[in-house]
Amino acid sequence: MVVNFARTCASKMLLKEVFQNLDAQSCPKNYNFHMHTVYSDGKMQPSDLMQQAIDNGLKGLAITDHHTTGGYQAAQKWLESSKLSNPGINAPYLWSGTDINANLLNVEVHILGYAFEPEHPSIQPYTHRQIVKGSEYEAVNVIAAIQEAGGLAVLAHPARYKKTLFELIPAAAELGIDGVESFYAYNNPKPWKPSPTQSQEVQQLANQYGLYSTCGTDTHGLSLLQRL
Repeated sequence: MVVNFARTCASKMLLKEVFQNLDAQSCPKNYNFHMHTVYSDGKMQPSDLMQQAIDNGLKGLAITDHHTTGGYQAAQKWLESSKLSNPGINAPYLWSGTDINANLLNVEVHILGYAFEPEHPSIQPYTHRQIVKGSEYEAVNVIAAIQEAGGLAVLAHPARYKKTLFELIPAAAELGIDGVESFYAYNNPKPWKPSPTQSQEVQQLANQYGLYSTCGTDTHGLSLLQRL
């Protein structure tokens, strides 16, 4: 655990540096921090996802399957094997990730966890492929669990919920969340492009509350460059 947690701390520091420099052009060709595989409700195998990431020249990514780190772990094994068989491979950095349902202001939201230690006890209740109940379902506890496992917590697509982003982002910030998914394509345009109005509104609130702005395609289909 000590060795793993030390590695996790270094991984989180690197991710913070990346988050500090993300903008509307960062996704999906350089970075992608919101993707799903067959381990939850996506259509891609982790190996296919990673091959696409390499083919597209991604610098870094996170697989965020719902309530599991299985997709990330399978991708990490594939990546390690690929590096052994092809030492010259130009591989992206792969951070741990997951997508957790939580209650915030009596609305169900999704909280993305990144760069955490997957085996840490605090994150374990949230990685059994099902939505948790009771106090563990509360956003404050989801955020705390991710951070106790050494990671960063991010509110996914803040403009997709039953309450406005102007209500949810301040509430999440008060609970200690680290960031918000500022750059997101709400209408699934082709080619993928962050929705200008919502992205600007979210980014402004992120700046106001001192939060990181992240980006991701929320891929569920067979291409990292689209949501569906």
